[in-house]
Amino acid sequence: MKMTQARAVAVAAMFALTAACSKVPITGRSQLNLLPEGELMGMSLTEYEGFLKEHPPLPAADARVKTVREIGQRLATAATDFLTANGAASRVADFKWEFNVVDDPTVNAWCMPGGKVVVYTGLMPVTKDDAGLALVMGHEISHAIARHGNERMSQALAMQGADLTLQAMVAQKPTMANNMFLQAFGVGGQLGLLAYSRKQESEADKMGLVFMAMAGYDPRVAPQFWQRMAAQGGAKPPELLSTHPSDARRIADLEAYMPEAMKYYKPR
Repeated sequence: MKMTQARAVAVAAMFALTAACSKVPITGRSQLNLLPEGELMGMSLTEYEGFLKEHPPLPAADARVKTVREIGQRLATAATDFLTANGAASRVADFKWEFNVVDDPTVNAWCMPGGKVVVYTGLMPVTKDDAGLALVMGHEISHAIARHGNERMSQALAMQGADLTLQAMVAQKPTMANNMFLQAFGVGGQLGLLAYSRKQESEADKMGLVFMAMAGYDPRVAPQFWQRMAAQGGAKPPELLSTHPSDARRIADLEAYMPEAMKYYKPR
């Protein structure tokens, strides 16, 4: 057996052994997470601080920051309450939530492991109101809670070699490790594993609807928001849409899930 074949077999075996070890909240999907969350959180903090040095956040007195932080705290509380009630509190046990806004025209937002959330000012005109913003932030928070970035990096790392750890990659190939991390968490570039990424995006949609509903934001704004996002695209979709399901499919899926999400809706 050639080395490449042996490595492929090893990767497949590793996937098979670990895929059933973790279940995503709400959807119950089995997932593969090969990387220790502690390592990712440490890397996350470094990347997050580096990002904010290059992109200074707006001051706390800015009305947009106040809005993002209020919505963020309500979503974080709702998500924690849901996870605690469903025996999954460990997913956010080490999170230290932080919400910042950067002055950037890009239509985007992201959440790194540990609850580090950044919203770009370019997104806010498209969200229009608090509910629209809660929809996007809930979606991004869901990515972190579902540990989608861990899955993405696990896959990418496995493709580099079954015997290569994250620490080894950081030491041996720091640029590759850095780019892999940023792509996995939506900070820049495209993932490339679009089919699998779309599954994660649909999963984050459902989780985000539940969290925003519990936080007191009407999830029924979702279809209209994604219609506005689609209109932003033109020939090239906004970064936030680059690895997402088609507009029509996404809206249909959201509408199909809406009755379930509405069970959690608590208007304020």
